[in-house]
Order: sequence, then C-alpha cells, then structure tokens
Amino acid sequence: MDCIFCKIAKKEIPSKIVYEDDKCLAFEDINPQAPVHILVIPKKHIATTLDLGEEDKEVIGHLVVIAAQIAKEKQIADSGYRLVINTNRDAGQTVFHVHLHLLGGRVMSWPPG
Repeated sequence: MDCIFCKIAKKEIPSKIVYEDDKCLAFEDINPQAPVHILVIPKKHIATTLDLGEEDKEVIGHLVVIAAQIAKEKQIADSGYRLVINTNRDAGQTVFHVHLHLLGGRVMSWPPG
C-alpha cells in the first residue's frame, strides 16, 4: 500500500506528532490553513467515510474525542475550533485515508468552501 498516512502512522515518514495511542495518531498538517491545524487519523487504513463499517464506529468517535482533547491542550477550545472530514475529491480529500482536520486559532468564516 502506498498511503502516505499509513507510512506516517508506521513512522516510515517523519511528522510532528502531537498525540498517539493504539487507535490513532495526530500530527501537524504540513500545509496549515489556520494557526492550529492538526490531522487526526485512525491507524487502521480506511480510504473514505464511505468505507466505514459498523466495526469502525468506536475509532471514528475516538478521533473526535482526541481532537477535543488536543483543542484544549492547544488552548483553542474556549474561542472555538472546527472539525472537518472531507470525502472524495470534490469535497477536497487529497489523501485517501480518513482523517479529521482540527482547525483553530483564528476566526472561521461560513460557508467554508
């Protein structure tokens, strides 16, 4: 498999890791769109949200819980932050491994795209 996020999870490609446990990894985005831009990924390869199964409910929920924990640690929780999961190309997904964007540290506009 030639998935860059799988390689990051296996430590084959260096990254600035901010959190890791047995289910997920969180690291700084190399092209940040906000002062805080962290990617939270499951260690299990899942290409898109369309590929999620019943067995993945726990890990996807875990990503959200960890993102909230990181938002508190990065001191963006009180002012607000955004969580984004893009699915497929038209939505902006460029790496086909489910990942959650944690964005904060600035005012976000709406609509986002």
